[in-house]
Amino acid sequence: MRILGIETSCDETSAAVVADGCVLSSAVSSQVDFHAVYGGVVPEVASRQHLKLIDAVVRQALTQGRVHPRELDAVAVTRGPGLPSALLVGVAMAKGLAARYGKPLAPVHHLEAHLYSSPIDSGAFVALVVSGGHTMLIHAPHIGGHRVLGSTVDDAAGEAFDKVAQMLGLPYPGGPVIELQAAQGNPRAFDFPRPMLHSGDWNFSFSGLKTAVRRTVGLLGGDKTARMADLCASFQLAVVEVLVEKTLAAAKKFRVRQIAVSGGVACNGSLRQALEKRCQREGMRLRFAEKKYCTDNAAMVALLAERKLSQGWLPPDDWDIQPDWRLESRSTEMSI
Repeated sequence: MRILGIETSCDETSAAVVADGCVLSSAVSSQVDFHAVYGGVVPEVASRQHLKLIDAVVRQALTQGRVHPRELDAVAVTRGPGLPSALLVGVAMAKGLAARYGKPLAPVHHLEAHLYSSPIDSGAFVALVVSGGHTMLIHAPHIGGHRVLGSTVDDAAGEAFDKVAQMLGLPYPGGPVIELQAAQGNPRAFDFPRPMLHSGDWNFSFSGLKTAVRRTVGLLGGDKTARMADLCASFQLAVVEVLVEKTLAAAKKFRVRQIAVSGGVACNGSLRQALEKRCQREGMRLRFAEKKYCTDNAAMVALLAERKLSQGWLPPDDWDIQPDWRLESRSTEMSI
């Protein structure tokens, strides 16, 4: 089974070809440089760039995958959630290809694709999906059956990184540059709060932490630059501790021995090291998505579609983009 995947939910234009669980090609065109001047993703700019890039990116994926569209078994595309104008570009491209070559069209949930982008063993697991737009904990008694335990009530972890970087005068995107600065700092220099660490549920909140950083920066005044590394290290540690502690607590609560981590923030080295240390101590298996598949990409979209189609999933005939598609709506569908 050969599947072409297309992903345009935010600011990466991506296409990929997969076959029998293997990625034959993966083309990703990032728009970071276009949005850096604004300190975040601008939907109108993102959709314009998708329109400019989508043809070339799809052509690149097909060429590198050495497959002609007529040889495909299906076309998969991100239906949601995401930016409406950005989603429309990918869906229009996918629908056009599927209609022209008479191929089945598979609409994929963006977060479900992230969820199953980790190399998960069979059996139950708890997953942390953490990115610029989403932070959530998910419990899966088995692959294909899952329910969301909790999510962020305000900023996602990646969004907090971006906003803190902006208030510190650091470039966008904030995650990599804060991690780089933090490597030279003292993570205990500032005692920032750990929001909702002991909330009694599985939700997250990072707006209060962001406010605490802003207040500290204001108090430092002209000393901010001299304390930049310490500020970054202390902020990063606060985020990492919340993510790690709540993830491990969920794994223990639901008595699972396997943890999966995916999403753009899963590239953060401090988070990876902290989770590896805790999982080793607790005797749990830790599965990270490959870094190249942590950020938004079409390979994860195509792989999920292939897995579902091979198990007999019949995609709906009539559908449109769903920008606010909740992952919970996927939890009652067939096992994959």
